[in-house]
Amino acid sequence: MPQYRHHILVCQGTGCLSSGSTGVLNSLTSEVRSQGLKQQVRVVKSGCFGFCMQGPVMIVYPEGVFYTQVQPDDVPEIVSSHLKQGKVVERLLFKDPETHKPVQEFDDILFFKRQKRLVLKNCGAINPENIEEYIAQDGYFALAKAVTEMTPEQVIEEVKKSGLRGRGGGGFPTGRKWEFAKGAEGEPKYVICNADEGDPGAFMDRSILEGDPHAVLEAMCIAGYAIGSHQGYVYVRAEYPVAVSRLEIAISQAREKGLLGERLFGTDFFFDIDIRLGAGAFVCGEETSLIRSIQGLRGEPRPRPPFPAKEGLWGRPTLINNVETLANIPQIIRHDGDWFASIGTERSKGTKVFALAGKIHNTGLIEVPMGTSLREVIYNLGGGIPKGKKFKAAQTGGPSGGCLTEEHLDIALEYDSLLAVGSMMGSGGMIIMDEDSCMVDVARFYLEFTRDESCGKCTPCRIGTKRMLEILTRITEGKGTEKDLNDLENLAQVVRENSLCGLGVSAPNPVLSTLRYFRQEYEAHIHDKYCPAGVCQKLLAYEIDPERCKACGLCRRECPTGAIKGAPKQPHHIEAEACAKCGVCLSKCPFKAISRGPGSRRPEPGLPAEVAAGGDEARVHPDSGSSLVH
Repeated sequence: MPQYRHHILVCQGTGCLSSGSTGVLNSLTSEVRSQGLKQQVRVVKSGCFGFCMQGPVMIVYPEGVFYTQVQPDDVPEIVSSHLKQGKVVERLLFKDPETHKPVQEFDDILFFKRQKRLVLKNCGAINPENIEEYIAQDGYFALAKAVTEMTPEQVIEEVKKSGLRGRGGGGFPTGRKWEFAKGAEGEPKYVICNADEGDPGAFMDRSILEGDPHAVLEAMCIAGYAIGSHQGYVYVRAEYPVAVSRLEIAISQAREKGLLGERLFGTDFFFDIDIRLGAGAFVCGEETSLIRSIQGLRGEPRPRPPFPAKEGLWGRPTLINNVETLANIPQIIRHDGDWFASIGTERSKGTKVFALAGKIHNTGLIEVPMGTSLREVIYNLGGGIPKGKKFKAAQTGGPSGGCLTEEHLDIALEYDSLLAVGSMMGSGGMIIMDEDSCMVDVARFYLEFTRDESCGKCTPCRIGTKRMLEILTRITEGKGTEKDLNDLENLAQVVRENSLCGLGVSAPNPVLSTLRYFRQEYEAHIHDKYCPAGVCQKLLAYEIDPERCKACGLCRRECPTGAIKGAPKQPHHIEAEACAKCGVCLSKCPFKAISRGPGSRRPEPGLPAEVAAGGDEARVHPDSGSSLVH
């Protein structure tokens, strides 16, 4: 076997793939070969490093040099300078956002330095398509320990001691769930991995499956041994083709190695795993809907009890855990439950993976101990808010969660603390908003999502989300009334208390939390007919400053509705009735003569209307900005 001088890991997670990392990998492989370095340099495809904003990324060992935003054209310089001469290519290093100095080593970048990576420890560190590399990281040692040295009861006891709670959103104690499934009567029993991750801006489970699929397979085998099951299913949405492909490779390799199938580690225990693809229905993230989908039925929930642990897939006892929950299991069994319980807080043990997106410098994937503050996540790991803007809110828990505000920056990110302020952990999606985000529009965005994703089975969710969305739309268009606010709150309570499944029960959360913390914005839309953030299109008014206008005609030519008028060499003007409020003129004017008028932001006393309007920079929805990579 060659004694390699360098190992280069090139991210092949979805985020980097979308920004061209396949070309980087191919170029690097070709350049290493053409430069005669094939016996000295090993090029490895890896899973997601988590630093998605900087992709495509790679790391060069043994130095640990971390290169960012690498393009295929950069590869010859990396090979000739770094690999052959030992000179680091400084222009490709990450620049510290405060000092603006390049940071050479992976471990010195604050984004990584402040994390505690347990679930993500192999993501970006191994080739996920090579089972040998997983085994070299103590992979399948936990399964061997469980089936050869422990009884099923002892395995469950370790999981209970760990204090691990479900990472899919509900936070139910994992050990108790396993205990219920083991004690349930009926054969056969099933283990299901819920990989139907559908929250906007969430990509935790996908990245784990892409970067470390064997950890999930090993955990499912351990769960099967613990509850007396011999068959597992990974339910993953077909929209995750990279994750599906790597799962298929991992399952095939595990079977070849005798780590799936008959007589595992020479014992009588046997277990196998198959994949079932979901069509992308958000409601299938709910356990009973997921089960129906696997059975070939329409994905819709049923009343509980009976819970799946007693009556699940094909009416048999079924254990369901999500990807992140399962990815913790091998380490708990290898180290023991007390080790895991020493991390985190009293009621929220271990670490949590979050997907950072929205108005923040470092979009990507992070893993921190439970109890880490929101401030730490946003300003240290996340690098703060771009362009010097002020932090306004963080939506945690996706469409099922609620907003955290500036007063919550020091809140501990754990299950109970978040519930106490009207939000929730959820699966770990976290969308950051700045001062230019309209919270009424944010609530409308999430209601639109849940309305579309409702399966329609129960009336409170099917009709209630539709009616709430209608009210929110009226408010964002300047047509709302004070009665609408009362109706919105009453409807939210009805939907929350009477819906059949978690989708409907949690759908009102974004509405209730924004009403709780940003009621003045709702009132501004209703009473003053203006959007404080200048986002709601129907409340915008564009104006041309005659003093700045050079009569170049560019805005007139670009206007799609012909709303801009003006004689040659004369200042132009916008006819309000014809204006579509698309903002094209504002973005095209080279002289900054166009601004949002007083209808966009209420003029403040003593300020000219164009200043109060907030300047000339186009604003976008928090979920549509370029910083939302996934």
